[in-house]
Amino acid sequence: MKTKFSLDYLERLKDLLDTFPHDQFEEIGKILLSAYHNEKHVFIMGNGGSGSTASHFACDINKGSCFNLEKKFKVICLNDNVPTMLAYANDLSYSKVFVEQLKNFLQSDDVVIGISGSGNSENVVQAISYAKENGARTVGLTGFDGGRLSKIVDVRLVAGINDMQKVEDVHMIVVHMLMQYLCKALQAPR
Repeated sequence: MKTKFSLDYLERLKDLLDTFPHDQFEEIGKILLSAYHNEKHVFIMGNGGSGSTASHFACDINKGSCFNLEKKFKVICLNDNVPTMLAYANDLSYSKVFVEQLKNFLQSDDVVIGISGSGNSENVVQAISYAKENGARTVGLTGFDGGRLSKIVDVRLVAGINDMQKVEDVHMIVVHMLMQYLCKALQAPR
């Protein structure tokens, strides 16, 4: 009997989730809460599917995590300003589209989150390197073996599988979990 594709896909995803890095997730949540309480900016970026995840992440935190609260997060997705990205890509190179935007806004103790399935997106790696050099806290969401990104960030969350779609599945789960984690933390009585 032939196994159904959907069953095989979901079984492999379940196996991956069974090795979920819970400690790193908690650390990312604490970094985001610290940024909120200290009124720091959070910059998020990615390419392709990871760019979509970055946009979704920014939306979920800006709106979803503090919808009924007076104080809000300050989250900016660097891949959402397409004309700015295209200008830097045209005039410098695509590897500079995120780092050049950070040069306009980044302050010490801000948070910079890079999302790269392979962990080797040059524009994300350059932006994270710049952020570290300028006193920001850095987070990387990666897959496969973590790539270069996982070696330079302060906190890494690696979906350790050689399958881009399952890596991206895990990243979206992380985004939704973080939104609910932040909601719960900010709604709790103090």
